[in-house]
Amino acid sequence: MTGLTSEHLTAMAAKHGTPLYVYDAALIRERYRALGDACGAYPHDIHYAIKANATLAIVRLMRACGACADANSGGEIEVALRAGFAPKEIVFTGVGKTGAEIERAVTLGVKAINAESPGEVERIASIAERHPGAAARVAIRINPDVDAESHPHISTGLRTNKFGMSIDAARALAREIGRHPSLRIVGLHVHIGSQITKTAPLARAAEALAGLATELMTEGVKLEHLDVGGGLGIPYQAGQPVVSPSEYVAAILPPIRKTGLRLVLEPGRWIVGPAGVLVTTVVDLKEQPADPKSGEARWFVIADAGMTDLLRPALYGAWHDIAPVNPRPGDDRLCDIVGPVCETTDTLGSARRLPPVEVGDLLVVRDAGAYGSVMASNYNRRAVPAEVMDGRLIRRRQTIEDLLQWDV
Repeated sequence: MTGLTSEHLTAMAAKHGTPLYVYDAALIRERYRALGDACGAYPHDIHYAIKANATLAIVRLMRACGACADANSGGEIEVALRAGFAPKEIVFTGVGKTGAEIERAVTLGVKAINAESPGEVERIASIAERHPGAAARVAIRINPDVDAESHPHISTGLRTNKFGMSIDAARALAREIGRHPSLRIVGLHVHIGSQITKTAPLARAAEALAGLATELMTEGVKLEHLDVGGGLGIPYQAGQPVVSPSEYVAAILPPIRKTGLRLVLEPGRWIVGPAGVLVTTVVDLKEQPADPKSGEARWFVIADAGMTDLLRPALYGAWHDIAPVNPRPGDDRLCDIVGPVCETTDTLGSARRLPPVEVGDLLVVRDAGAYGSVMASNYNRRAVPAEVMDGRLIRRRQTIEDLLQWDV
């Protein structure tokens, strides 16, 4: 990983303590460029999905790269604004938008509110009517009933998922929006899931989106863009097959190209995931009873990072590669790398092969740049980790004063 050498990680841990998130800005820039280059000359906008990593310095870096922003809450809209994005560069996504969030988006004049339901469109219209001259820009999120073939907890494109609306409902709603003076339909939106590693689901979703767009435009509905969402997966395990940027664009662009509409992408994980790691310190070792079948000893390697710092393994059973920052010589041991939180699911990795480790050694949890720090919690009154990028502190570690400041 560019720039994140063992020497660098050791130095950062010594300076800022652990658990510690460390990011490589050069790799983030490189991956952003790769995705943009894959789109070629076709008109497109890359809206960084802030939900993947909302640390302000990361979001500012994405803006400096030339990205626009995808916000999934009112809080993420405010992060985008503080990072320097103009309202016209922000799309607002989300299943349960509150009235206050909708009002903020309408009065700002964001690029598009990706509407989830007819009821939400009614609420957008009602709010827009209270602000004369403000025509709310709406994109309709469709649910194409396409299986993303990823983890069921991060699938969003099946009819049984809570996201979007059927194509039939979207078709009828688009016609209604076109007749409403306070609303302007500007696009269609689809997002079928996360950590997608096959092109076929992406192609089917893009075809459904483009098919509906073509039908509506034939009826005179004027659209500006088609938003195919994000979801491009990364190889958390060595050898895991994934979709390259060129394969991704080859799957989604042909049906979009036929419409002539601008392409909008909402990547997050693919850009920042491989560019971040979590550094943690071994705080204890405990030998488990030998395996009754193999007779091999197994160890608990207890780290100072756990599910409050990186939730994905506990939440999804997700795999992250884990290794010593400075490996010691010796035979590998069978280990469960676990955290300090009072939950059995507080496990970063099970049945892993590690070289000998001792209390005080550093471990690195790789590919933690997306859905890592952003999902951290204060359970057990644990402080959210510090974050570093290119040797610079970009988010300080919380203190107990920070944690207690809201208690009254």
